[in-house]
Amino acid sequence: MATILYITAHPLDPQESFSLAVGKEFIEAYREANPTDEVVHLDLYKENIPQFDADVLHGWEKLRSGSSFDQLSKAEQSKVARLDEIVNQYVSADKYVYVSPMWNFSIPPVLKAYTDATSIPGKTFKYTKNGPEGLLSGKKALHIQASGSVYSNGPLAEVEMGYSYLKKILQFYGIQSMEAIFVEGTASSERAPAIKEEAIAHAKEVATRF
Repeated sequence: MATILYITAHPLDPQESFSLAVGKEFIEAYREANPTDEVVHLDLYKENIPQFDADVLHGWEKLRSGSSFDQLSKAEQSKVARLDEIVNQYVSADKYVYVSPMWNFSIPPVLKAYTDATSIPGKTFKYTKNGPEGLLSGKKALHIQASGSVYSNGPLAEVEMGYSYLKKILQFYGIQSMEAIFVEGTASSERAPAIKEEAIAHAKEVATRF
């Protein structure tokens, strides 16, 4: 049995979001194809994801300097402990499915905060004399990304910083198996329904082998 983290980063629901609509169809097909796997849904807009603020940085520095967890302030304890929970859950999973829209050429801020929370030395990567080394080799990931224009190829490809960012981060973790489903060109009201259906069909196909 495998554990898959279904990570969504959109404040609306599948009826209002192209990325979530495709993601919903993917995860339903995945459950049907893999009935014994555990699917954990993380709606990042409903999760407590501490940002790297002064409490977090001071708390980590105190721990590195030899202080016990009990010597941290209440705010430091709360945020540091929550970040530990997030990264430990992440590391324990076998597969990752990210679902997000493209906003301003990149990912929503809440997803950036989540990637910060999972980018922890000793957990997802380590420093060596030859540079950083990923610790999550052998795992796989998928990114479902919706956008009003086409960014996966063509003249706008050079400003695509959503999927390309996640791919680089996950490669940094040692995850080399990374796929993408692009739901692109949805700003065209005439083509949008067909684009959505094509992406759903693709998602269902990927789900059977993911």
